[in-house]
Amino acid sequence: MHNSHSAQQQPDCFTLSIAMKACAALSDPTNGRAIHCLVVKRASAHLDMFVGAGLIELYSKCGAMDDARQVFDGFPEPDVVLWTSMVSGYQQNGLAEEAVLFFSDMMVGHGVTPDPVTLISVLSAFSLLGDFRAGKACHAYVLKWNLGSKLSLCNSILNFYANSGTHEVTQKLFDDMSERDVVTWSCMITCHVRNGNAGHALALYRRIVRVLEPNSVTMVSVLQACALALHLEEGRRLHELAIRKGFELDLGVSTALMDMYMKCSCYNEASDLFHRMPKKDAVSWSVLIGGCAQNGLANESLGLFRQMLEDCTSPDAVTMVKVLSACSQLNNLHQAICLHGYLVSSGFDNKLFVTAALIDLYSKCGSLVDAVKVFNTVNDKDLVVWCSMIAAYEIHGRGVDAITWFKRMINSSVKPNNVTFVSIFTACSHAGLVEEGKRIVNSMRNEYGVLPDSEHCSIMVNLLACTGKLHEALKLIEGTPASGVGPHAWCALLAGCRIHQDIEMGEFVGRKLLELQPGTCRILQFAVKHVCF
Repeated sequence: MHNSHSAQQQPDCFTLSIAMKACAALSDPTNGRAIHCLVVKRASAHLDMFVGAGLIELYSKCGAMDDARQVFDGFPEPDVVLWTSMVSGYQQNGLAEEAVLFFSDMMVGHGVTPDPVTLISVLSAFSLLGDFRAGKACHAYVLKWNLGSKLSLCNSILNFYANSGTHEVTQKLFDDMSERDVVTWSCMITCHVRNGNAGHALALYRRIVRVLEPNSVTMVSVLQACALALHLEEGRRLHELAIRKGFELDLGVSTALMDMYMKCSCYNEASDLFHRMPKKDAVSWSVLIGGCAQNGLANESLGLFRQMLEDCTSPDAVTMVKVLSACSQLNNLHQAICLHGYLVSSGFDNKLFVTAALIDLYSKCGSLVDAVKVFNTVNDKDLVVWCSMIAAYEIHGRGVDAITWFKRMINSSVKPNNVTFVSIFTACSHAGLVEEGKRIVNSMRNEYGVLPDSEHCSIMVNLLACTGKLHEALKLIEGTPASGVGPHAWCALLAGCRIHQDIEMGEFVGRKLLELQPGTCRILQFAVKHVCF
């Protein structure tokens, strides 16, 4: 373009659009604005909607949505391509509300009919907003106007339902699709992973490789399934495939590989891959930092955090929670105070889930006083912040205080969830607060509609059994839905039988455990016969 301009040959609209696409791909707003100046000088190009769409795409890719809007406003009667460019630009920049408002103005305010590309963008915006009703309405519009023949639009609808957590609907849509491409299969694999069905995800992957070439997105989804199932061997086979296909150092694939290795407790493989990555972003740093924390490598985690800052990579709030978790393993109050200072100076202290992690850190470093101070700085306390404070007192064995904080939370109109009750029951168990625990069990079901799960059941059974209330413990087990009773509850009752020398009930409980876990037959028989009594 520079040569044609220097030779006094005016670049045509096609040349300008190619140059704009190049600037957009490079996220180069400086040269992009220079091209914009050329467009303005040429009256014919200035009002060419094809060129206008290119400028909007350029500014959108550079994150300059105000400039994109200024270009759009320069057209008195924008067509569907220009409207779509704006909707897509807002959506791609995470401005989902603006994308939806623009889409609404396009259809209702100006009567412009959306095309499949417009619908793809607005579906992504609905997904970001979690607006299930609007997404369903968009799907209905597609069906009404028979737009479902475009595969990319069908994939977007599938992805919307997958992101909305409606697994059955997603599966039906997938099964009904007459045409599928690698995006379709990848979306369904991701849906299974999000629903915790790693086995289904891996089975689907084995089907896809017979008919289609997996891409980097597919690789990321399948690696997530391996991480979920702790399927190290499958993960290693995928790593080999990624190397053969040239995906290994793709940022998304390499990050997913690191996550898989860390979930499978393979720090050396993850670290080696990390150090070979030509480019690292905040997510890749966060995965390794968090993985080290989860594997008990707290010092390595904090060392990586320091390297991240030295590398001038800014951590996000999720990374900071992982760093706080690592620090909590070291019980180092001085380090906790230093991290608290960093959170405040970096503006992370206004994130409630970060505040909750900071409360947890102070409590594990032995400073309930500092934990309470942090709690008191929060104006609008959510459930996670309250739970962190209740758990702090539970960790310190102060069951009565934990229940007092629980009551304060209830009085603040914050409704407890299943995690809250785990902390409360544990506090009651540690403090031997049998009657209080029984009362809370009843309120859990009747007042808050939370059904006991296996963890709640085993903690309460342990409390009742240890204090000699064996028949009440048995009654609690029998009154809990089968899905909420696991072997741990029966084991807790068996331990209570041993402590209080109830041979008859011990034999009964032993038989129940044999029914639940026949594979441990010899161990349980030995326990019932020799250990319990």
